[in-house]
Amino acid sequence: MSTLLYRLAHWCVRRRRIVLAAWLTALIGAVALAVVADGEASSAFEMPGTESQAAADLLADRFPSESGSTARIVFTTSDGSSLDEPLYAEAIGTMLEDLAQRPGVAEVADPFESGSISADASIAYADVTYAMPVEEVPLSAFDDMESAALVAEDVGLGVEFGGEVWADHAEEAEVPAELIGLGFAVIVLLLSFRSVVAMGLTISTALIGTGIGLFGVSIASAFFDLTQMVSVLAMMLGLAVGIDYELFIVTRHRQNLAEGYDVEEAAARANATAGGAVVFAGLTVVIAMSGLALVGIPILTQMGLGAAGAVLAAVMIAVTLVPALFGFAGHKIDRLTIGRARTGSATEARDSLSARWARRVTARPARSLAIGVGLMLLLSAPMLSMRLGTSDDGTKPESTTQRRAYDLLADGFGPGFNAPLTAVVDLTDAADADSTLAAFSAAAEQHPGIYAVGDPSVSAAGDTAVVPLVPRTGPTAEETSDLVHDLRHDVVSDVEDSTGSEILIAGSTAANIDLADKVGSALPRFMGIVIGLTLILLLVVFRSFVVPIKAAIGILLSISASLGVAVAIFQWGWLNEVIGLDEPMPIVSFIPVVMFAVLFGLSMDYEVFILSRIREDFVRTGDARGSVVSGLTSSARVITAAALIMISVFASFVLMNDPVEKLLAVGFSTAIFLDATVVRMVIVPATMALFDRRAWWLPGWLDRVLPNVDVEGEHLMEQLERADPTADATHRELAKR
Repeated sequence: MSTLLYRLAHWCVRRRRIVLAAWLTALIGAVALAVVADGEASSAFEMPGTESQAAADLLADRFPSESGSTARIVFTTSDGSSLDEPLYAEAIGTMLEDLAQRPGVAEVADPFESGSISADASIAYADVTYAMPVEEVPLSAFDDMESAALVAEDVGLGVEFGGEVWADHAEEAEVPAELIGLGFAVIVLLLSFRSVVAMGLTISTALIGTGIGLFGVSIASAFFDLTQMVSVLAMMLGLAVGIDYELFIVTRHRQNLAEGYDVEEAAARANATAGGAVVFAGLTVVIAMSGLALVGIPILTQMGLGAAGAVLAAVMIAVTLVPALFGFAGHKIDRLTIGRARTGSATEARDSLSARWARRVTARPARSLAIGVGLMLLLSAPMLSMRLGTSDDGTKPESTTQRRAYDLLADGFGPGFNAPLTAVVDLTDAADADSTLAAFSAAAEQHPGIYAVGDPSVSAAGDTAVVPLVPRTGPTAEETSDLVHDLRHDVVSDVEDSTGSEILIAGSTAANIDLADKVGSALPRFMGIVIGLTLILLLVVFRSFVVPIKAAIGILLSISASLGVAVAIFQWGWLNEVIGLDEPMPIVSFIPVVMFAVLFGLSMDYEVFILSRIREDFVRTGDARGSVVSGLTSSARVITAAALIMISVFASFVLMNDPVEKLLAVGFSTAIFLDATVVRMVIVPATMALFDRRAWWLPGWLDRVLPNVDVEGEHLMEQLERADPTADATHRELAKR
């Protein structure tokens, strides 16, 4: 692979105008196609193989009026007076009559007729039903509701909106988190390179790759139902890894220039060495993200494939466009310096802080390893109490209408009102429909977790019925999850056996619980496959038993520690106000599997970069402990800069309003920080020093069987050295072969 990348870089430098034009054309073409396609994010959510999805499919087929979507309008008086007063009642009636005439509205339930008024008559709600799935409700519906509400607001009523239609509707302008993260990245690169040209080259190429990835997702959304989280994850990963990959190659290129190579040869060697590590690390990320398809949940498959596409674009940009721009920049890549430009040469690194740190860690490796592992296990401890759930309107900021509606409904009708369940009854094989529904309602009412059982609604054909259920606890409460499982395993089974019917417990609350259960059952299988493939790849690349096992353990420590920190902040409520959350919340059920896929892949960047430098020095000198010091010293600065960039990009998304995006931001940034500091700077060098030469042991028979993958270009560099590396003619001849 290194030889291919070496030749590719030579070609890209010589044909730099063609390469630049091709990538700019790709970017412009992606923008144009995205505009023409006019794709939009979808709210569609499916979970094949779950009871809640089976119920939704049954309703869509037999009872379409119950498979539409609902918005909920909540009314309250400012002084706690009764909504029964003629002034208020008339305003509410006028508003609802107006809303009933708006396009797409199938039905509006009047609270005075349906009895949806609190005991003290200070809070009421009206359900607005749309005869279409939530993802098909037009944006004009939100304007219709807000404009119709003016009649009620003019007489002093408070009007708030909630329900599934409003669940993903953004009211407030989001902080441009990606721009803030990009700004921090610019500062880090300037401090690292001390060169405006080197910084600009790195940022510009990363932005091109991220743009192509994002517009690619936008084009795909015109043909597939893709959620907003696909774009968010693609942007987070595309920008972070794009800058990091370019940073690795630019750093090695400038080192080569400092060692006396001409521009073309320096670019080719950088591509063959750092570029090989980038390709390997990038493919690991792509494999991990694509592996999300194994979970069997479409939204995770979409997120995985979207992010994998963004990472793939970043890798291709790094090994083609970056060398081409080296050709344009020439030796001026170190121009426009801020202070003294840092090239990252061996001379600069010899007496650096990282060199002193590496010598200290390897001097007492057992103690260093114990401290590092102990700290990671301590941070991982909160993960033992992790509770999977979902975000809802109760976790939104208090400034949003959805949160205010949620709180009003909880105050007026109890916390379980915001966690409605639906029993979908298939009456096809039931002996008697009325007795079946009566039996189920009676059994459900006897369960201590049920607050109320609503009146059944039966389809026109009489073959399907819907029974509303109101729990006593809220949607994220552990008791609600226990209730759903009890209903399915005990209450429902007894009624089914005695009546011959089939009963499915569904609704948004049940769907969220199904999601948590499905992810929890799929996570061990997914982790096993990804870890297994990575162990094999590392075994092939580094020809060692110790290195792959150590890498897997170190990455798992990073992930578990970051989840522990996330549990402490989001579930326990530590520092909630600092990150903009008003209330504690469970860990969103799909977050652990997404974090595992992303972080396992990203951590391989640092693993490959550090271990390849250590192995390169070990192969050359035969000094195992000395190679740990020199390898860590030569790579510490770029690893630190890369980690700071990733942390700044990820952490900036804490400023977003969506709690899921905040959770991803905290999890990713924490994991990268711990991986780049405790794992890479303590656990890795301590382990390698402790095992000494045994760290690189591999049975001879296995060494002969395994394919030779020259990721860091060791054999290529040896070939170039033998061919006289100072002879440009020789370099060109090798590039042509």
